[in-house]
Amino acid sequence: MKLLRFGAQGAEKPAVLDENGVIRDLSSVVGDIAGEALSADGIAQIAAVDLTKLPAVSADVRLGPCVAGTGKFICIGLNYADHAAESGMDVPPEPVVFMKATSAICGPNDPILIPRGSEKTDWEVELAVIIGKRAKYVREEDAMDYVAGYAVTNDVSERSYQLERAGNWTKGKSCDNFGQLGPWLVTKDEVADPQNLGMWLSVNGKKMQDGSTKTMVYGVAHLVSYLSQFMSLMPGDVISTGTPPGVGMGLKPQQFLRAGDVVELGVEGLGTQRQDVIPDPE
Repeated sequence: MKLLRFGAQGAEKPAVLDENGVIRDLSSVVGDIAGEALSADGIAQIAAVDLTKLPAVSADVRLGPCVAGTGKFICIGLNYADHAAESGMDVPPEPVVFMKATSAICGPNDPILIPRGSEKTDWEVELAVIIGKRAKYVREEDAMDYVAGYAVTNDVSERSYQLERAGNWTKGKSCDNFGQLGPWLVTKDEVADPQNLGMWLSVNGKKMQDGSTKTMVYGVAHLVSYLSQFMSLMPGDVISTGTPPGVGMGLKPQQFLRAGDVVELGVEGLGTQRQDVIPDPE
């Protein structure tokens, strides 16, 4: 299934995409795409519904982030060997873990906001993993039992905040609208192999990233197990699993986003996003 959320920011409603590509309002079935709805039983409950009896929603509606109630947005750095090389960094002996503030999460087509004073706002297409039930001290062979599904995310990054100022990476990753998520959460039963998905990103119609999850250093099952050794993963938590090469920081000369740019991206089977780049209006 493809689960999604629609409506005004902060007032999104749950929905599902039917086999004809029509958005169906799930408000009568679940309160939101969150919590228990992300468990195996919750997903089975939604799957059992006759979607033709649910109200159709206009295709022009704003899409919100595809999951609600995210307590942690966990990012994995340098998780593609070819991206580590373009960044001039070694492949890490363990996953590089950092956090993106949940206030950065927004809809898949919401604009990228250039932060005040930014000169190096960059793009990163990534596979997002959505947790479906509490995971703690999980074995790698059991890890996929804790995954609800997958989504596209753009791990937007301000490189000077991230790398050129004191402290850790979080402040370069957490600005408002630096975490487009969606258009939908694709349940794991529809993704045969999360380690074999093409992914791409273009800026102003020029393809900048063209990679595959095949080149991940640490795969989905390993990441879920690894992270669960250090923290409880909860329903709705998001793991952003890293990006392939082609980010602006890695180009020669470097290229960063400017107001007026248009970013488009997608992951095979998980949908696409489109974002206008604008100055932060605040």
